[in-house]
Amino acid sequence: MVRLFKHYVPHTILFLGAIDFFLLLVAGEGGWLLRLWQIGGSVETDASRLPHLLAFAVTVQLVMVGVGAYGVDALRSMRMAAARLVVAVSLALILLSFLFFLMPAITFWRSNLLYAMLLALALVFTAHLLFDRTLGSEGLKRRVLVLGAGPRAARIEALAKKQGAGFAIAGYVGMNDGGVGVAGAVNRDAIASLTDHVVRLRASEVVLALEERRNALPLADLLRIKTIGVFVNDISSFLERETGRVDLDSLNPSWLIFSDGFSAGRRLSAAGKRLFDIAVSGFILLLFAPLILLTALLVKLESDGPAFFRQRRVGLYGQPFEILKIRSMRQDAEVGGKAVWAQKDDPRVTRVGAVIRKLRIDELPQAWTVLKGEMSLVGPRPERPQFVSDLEARLPFYAERHVVKPGITGWAQINFPYGASVEDARQKLEYDLYYAKNYTPFLDLLILLQTMRVVLWPEGAR
Repeated sequence: MVRLFKHYVPHTILFLGAIDFFLLLVAGEGGWLLRLWQIGGSVETDASRLPHLLAFAVTVQLVMVGVGAYGVDALRSMRMAAARLVVAVSLALILLSFLFFLMPAITFWRSNLLYAMLLALALVFTAHLLFDRTLGSEGLKRRVLVLGAGPRAARIEALAKKQGAGFAIAGYVGMNDGGVGVAGAVNRDAIASLTDHVVRLRASEVVLALEERRNALPLADLLRIKTIGVFVNDISSFLERETGRVDLDSLNPSWLIFSDGFSAGRRLSAAGKRLFDIAVSGFILLLFAPLILLTALLVKLESDGPAFFRQRRVGLYGQPFEILKIRSMRQDAEVGGKAVWAQKDDPRVTRVGAVIRKLRIDELPQAWTVLKGEMSLVGPRPERPQFVSDLEARLPFYAERHVVKPGITGWAQINFPYGASVEDARQKLEYDLYYAKNYTPFLDLLILLQTMRVVLWPEGAR
């Protein structure tokens, strides 16, 4: 994993992204040269085309990120990779046409753009096809030695077996701190030198997965392992890096206190985020006003009650506010105002409501809440006060998700399907804590891009 602006990105994905960017530049230049050859022009490279090529490559690659072309599922299934690349190229074609209209100085000819897109699709798909054959290679994975052989070590073992895992288990060392939960663990007493054992197994990282750390932490061994250049990590930091979540099962308050993060309150970042929220929410309200009004009319025609509804939610630092949405449920969805979890195929959802929930149209009026400053475009999903009171009593560190402003979309929303239970809320909380801890404008941009994937493939909407 490579840490970019406090967010972890697999080095294999960065490598593939660099290859794709180069191929997109080649495809853009190829489109120009092909068209010049067709019209009998001078077929030669021209440095003045560089701004055109960069605009082409950056736009296409950003859309590829947005539609999930670098997701594990797309990298493992060539059929899904092809489908997402076709969607990416199609959307990029529309965006580039709009960009070139606004900025004629960097425009492509229409024929150039068509040839470049076809070349890009062929080259990038070939690169992903070849990359798929090497993605699971053990040679590309970090070798990890796990100190511990209990349930925590078993969790790392299960994670290593998942598709797309970026590490392989070099071995387990039982530290006499509890029961054995993994096969093949070597007891520490049977190892003369733990440092030599690490070198012999060619491990590049050692992870502490001890069940009981008191009087079990091998400080002398860890110091020597560290000084020979092997990275030493604790299980909480390791799972945060590998899963993009703050793992509640292994978490303790001291880790949250002493690890880096939770710097979202810095003035420059907060001011930039607020200016971005104002600009984009205002644009959304202007652009989608006709769609919002048309949807509101359809809601009114289908069922009794108001087209819009306000609902109290919990926002920044636990302060309540009212959220504005297009109504997608029957007027009598909640008897006596009692909060009820949404569920799959919820019978309270109207026919129009089912459609607008799938397309996220019911969320559009929340741009007004963002414009007012009570929400942000990106942040943890705001919950109702009744749910918050219950979840704070059941889930540790739940209140910490309120240290950042709630958002329309967020890290949990793009990584986890719609939550409808306390257990779902627990898993979403792990993503929310990761966002609150590691917030940067880069992470916001990544979330906004990948929201495109959630809208195009709305498997988690309810």
